[in-house]
This record gives sequence, C-alpha cells and structure tokens, in this order.
Amino acid sequence: MRQSTPKFTIASFNVKNLIGPDQEYYKFQSYTPEEYAWKEDWLADQIVSLNADIVGFQETFDEQSLRDTIARADAIGTDNNAAALPGQDKRYRHRAIFDRLAYGDYSKAALAVAPNIHDGEPGHRRPGVAVLSRLGFAEEPQIIQALPEPLKIPFQTFGGDDGGFYTIQKLSRPILKCRIPVGDQVITVFNCHLKSKLGEFIRPDGTDFPAEADLTSYDPVGRALGAARAAMRRMAEAWVLRGAIIGELQQGRPVMVLGDFNDSENAVSSEIISGEAPFKNYAWMLRHDAEHRGDRYSDEESKQITEDIDSVRLHSAEKLFVRKSLRDMVYTSAFGGVYESIDQILMSRHFMPEWQGHIGEMEYFSVLNDHLTDGSHPEAPYNKLASDHGQIMATIRLKGG
Repeated sequence: MRQSTPKFTIASFNVKNLIGPDQEYYKFQSYTPEEYAWKEDWLADQIVSLNADIVGFQETFDEQSLRDTIARADAIGTDNNAAALPGQDKRYRHRAIFDRLAYGDYSKAALAVAPNIHDGEPGHRRPGVAVLSRLGFAEEPQIIQALPEPLKIPFQTFGGDDGGFYTIQKLSRPILKCRIPVGDQVITVFNCHLKSKLGEFIRPDGTDFPAEADLTSYDPVGRALGAARAAMRRMAEAWVLRGAIIGELQQGRPVMVLGDFNDSENAVSSEIISGEAPFKNYAWMLRHDAEHRGDRYSDEESKQITEDIDSVRLHSAEKLFVRKSLRDMVYTSAFGGVYESIDQILMSRHFMPEWQGHIGEMEYFSVLNDHLTDGSHPEAPYNKLASDHGQIMATIRLKGG
C-alpha cells in the first residue's frame, strides 16, 4: 500500500540551453567552463528555492548536465539544512517553520529524459525536456514527438473549393507523459515545450540561409509569413497535446499539464490545450439543427452540454491563484518591455474543490521571477547564463490531507 501524501508541489522550469561547457549548441553559441559553472550554480539555487516534488524541465540538451545540476542543488540544499535546521536535541525542532525550511534532496528521485529527435551536430542542436519526481513513476514515461501517422488538418476556402491541408508529422520538441503516484492516486503529468514565436523561414536549395534572415534586405511580408508558420505549428502541436490529454481524461485519470507554451494563457494555442469554457446556459442558444427561430436546446440538453465540456476542461493554476489572492499580475517572461506568462501549469477538475469528484485542490501558487529583465541591460550576465523564464510552482493538497 502506498504511503499517504497529503500535499505535493509541482513546478515548471525552463533552464535555457542547459548543456556542458565548450559545446556549441546553436551556431557560435557555447559556454566557457567559467560561464557554465556560474549557470549550473544559479540553476541549482533555483531548484533549491523551488524544492518541488515534481519538476518539469525544458531546454535540456544533455542528460549529464541536468544530473550535475540536480546534484549541485542537493549539495547546496544539504548545506542549508545543516545551517538552518535544529538538531534532534532541540525541543522546538518540530515547529512548522522548519518543515518549510527543510530541503528534500533528489538522491532517490526518478528522472525521465526526452531528447529531441531533431537534435543535430554541434551548432545545430535541439533541446529536449525532462521530468524529475521524488514520488517516482507508476509506469514507464512516454515520449510524444514522431507521430505514428501524419496528421492532416484540412482547410476549406470560403468559396467551397478544397483549401488543402496542414500536415504535421513530428513535433518541434518532445512532449513527455509521466504517470506519477501521489498518495493513493496516480496523476498523469504532461511536460511540453511548444514551438516558439521565432519565425519559421524556408531555405531554398543551393542557398546558405533563407532570404528573410538577411536583415540588411528586410522583408516584412516574408517575415510575417514566417511568424504565421510558427503560429500554425504551435497550434498544431497544441492540438496533438490536447488529443493526448483527452485520452487520459476519458479514462477518468487526473491530469496536470505544465511547461513552456510560448504563448499567453489567453492565446488560441493555450485555449486549445485547456479546452473550451462552457456558456452559463445553452437553453437560450439556437440548436445546431434548428428548423425555426424558437428551436433551442432544452434544459436537460443544456446540463448535458455543460457537463461534457467541463469534464475535459483544464484550469490554470495562475488564474486560480490570482482569483484567490487578488494579485494583479504574474509574469514568467520579459522581452522588449512586454511582461507576460508563457509558462503554465494546468489541471483537470479533479483539483477543483467545487467539483464533487475532486481529489484535492491548489493551496498556493508561486513564481520566481526577480531575475527577469527585458533585455535593456546587454552586459548583464543574467541575459546569457540565467534562465530567461520565471519558474512557477503549484502546491496541491489532497482531499483529506
């Protein structure tokens, strides 16, 4: 029988190009040994500050660098425990504050790593994702990236002619699906990193680079098309993820989705992942097969529609926190003076206390974002070495815990 776990924490951490020293990940980009030591130490400090039971990492280039960073966090955390926690001879050692100060190391934690199938030679590397779990895994984690069959998204022109297809065969980065035992439950956790907003340009045969990449011959229309390609790919990847989520929810499994969505929570791609929000009442709505203007859904059909939508909908931990705390702003990225949240934690209604079948609820949501700048200080070491994302974490208390 599994030991009861009344509370657990789950976090998302984009580590920004985690790879060892003197390894060219993108063209002409690498870390010196000194830069890598600084980066590893900074990342380890953030891991210690999070102290999460489950962590989804994005932008991991090699497993060993991630393991070294986790080991560094354990060393820092152990030193912190020795300095901050009272010994067994102290009568006040059981006070709640020391539970919060205590760091739990990852020496017995499970680590699942999903490398990127597009990863290439030095200078042309592509990052993967990983999940670290103190609670272990209930079964072998699964990687979603190369699809068994190409998925065709059909289009139709307004004139009724064939609008062609958008075909997706592989995701830009892997999605890692993990089944994690938590107390008497098993929760399905998806860790994702969707296509970025960087334009996707086509390099013609026989050329060294796409024409749109030459900023000395700036092509605003071509670059806009590149952004459109990136957006379509990101939304197609969100659709693939949504299908995997529905597969779990239809089996009655609690689901949490975390990662770098590369879009705000109100973007179409994010809404594809989370699902539709139901209307207050469908009884006023004209039926899909209406034969006259008064042909509307019945009260019973309205209830059924609402339940069908609610049962497969995911909820934003950030939104729940903002509503609970009356806080006006949370952000996980900053660029050009724009601060927004593109890293998210979503959860199924199993964690919504108003649903009678809930198994727990979010107790607290936190974000580590004090290190973020909008790029206005080009000499700041943070811009290259620290993560360019804030780290987010949800604290979940299980029912009865």
